[in-house]
Amino acid sequence: MSENSEKIELEGIVKESLPNATFKVEIAPGKTILGIISGKMRIHHIKILPGDKVKMELSPYDLSKGRIVYREK
Repeated sequence: MSENSEKIELEGIVKESLPNATFKVEIAPGKTILGIISGKMRIHHIKILPGDKVKMELSPYDLSKGRIVYREK
């Protein structure tokens, strides 16, 4: 995913916290995918809690998992 054209950006709401910095994110009513915190968010210790609105990047090759890149305030 080197180019921006390959990424799919979505917004969703965190519904559940799972082990290893993984979250269930609802992107549409009834549609949930797994979200993993990006490396920069881990380094800067940005906390994500259920109910937070987040931005995610998905690869067009695997639409069941995504990378959480931003937590909205």
